[in-house]
Amino acid sequence: MLNLERLRTLDALARHGSVSGAAEGLHITTSAVSQQMSKLEREVGQQILAKNGRGVRLTDAGRLLAEHAARILSQVELAQSDLEAQRGQVVGELRLSAFPTAARGLFPTALAALRAQHPALRVRSCELEPETGIAGVIRGDLDLAVVLDWYNKPMPLPDGLVKAPILDDPADVALADGHPLADRAEVDLAEFAEDEWITWGEGEFCHEWLMFTLRSKGIEPIVGHRAAETHTQLGLVAAGLGVCIAPLLGRHPVPAGVVTVPLKQRVRRHVYVVWRADADRRPSIRAAVKALQAVGEQLG
Repeated sequence: MLNLERLRTLDALARHGSVSGAAEGLHITTSAVSQQMSKLEREVGQQILAKNGRGVRLTDAGRLLAEHAARILSQVELAQSDLEAQRGQVVGELRLSAFPTAARGLFPTALAALRAQHPALRVRSCELEPETGIAGVIRGDLDLAVVLDWYNKPMPLPDGLVKAPILDDPADVALADGHPLADRAEVDLAEFAEDEWITWGEGEFCHEWLMFTLRSKGIEPIVGHRAAETHTQLGLVAAGLGVCIAPLLGRHPVPAGVVTVPLKQRVRRHVYVVWRADADRRPSIRAAVKALQAVGEQLG
């Protein structure tokens, strides 16, 4: 009889690609991962792991068993979801993430409402960029992730995930109050061809969106500074070091010396929450989605 916890450890190792990654995802020690794999090898009578430099890799038998483990664990998740749905109780633990401005703009109100309405539910939250949050949901490290895409650049959703909208978040341009365009009722992106941009980190989805959008208008962006946090970007704008895109969600309070001007293009980003399809019937998932959407309706 195969042990479910050992299969779960094997699945985590296959998804993370390393013993340390599996240990972090499962919140156990690396030695515990190694012990579980040794016991699993004895159970199946075959070698599952082989040395690969300083790390390990799955053998052919290990990959075969990992594929079965993923399907078995998905069925277990579905069974647990169905049992929770039958009980109709919002209990247990829920792990969720959001990108920083959503964590600031949505989580305080939504998570406080969840705690008040469902005191038997334990919620753990963290800030993660959209791609990292989606990867965490796929791996099973997270139950839900609040993510985003832009009106002209959708983010592909991997198979096996479900999503629900939270709100459409309008975005303006943030300028120093001494900027020549600061007193305008609205502006066009093309008017910032000579300005330095304060943007997100290289490779981040929002940075790639901004580069894509400006280049589609024939503008080769001048990137002066990078900052992950909106308030850091706005602080740099206040110092006269450039301009930035400033979505409404989570940007207040805007620092002194900064004005936000709407764009003629009516730039918006779509904020939504994703979870695994095999957990779709869990009452805790449904309760969290409802709480997030309620805050989204208030803000929208």
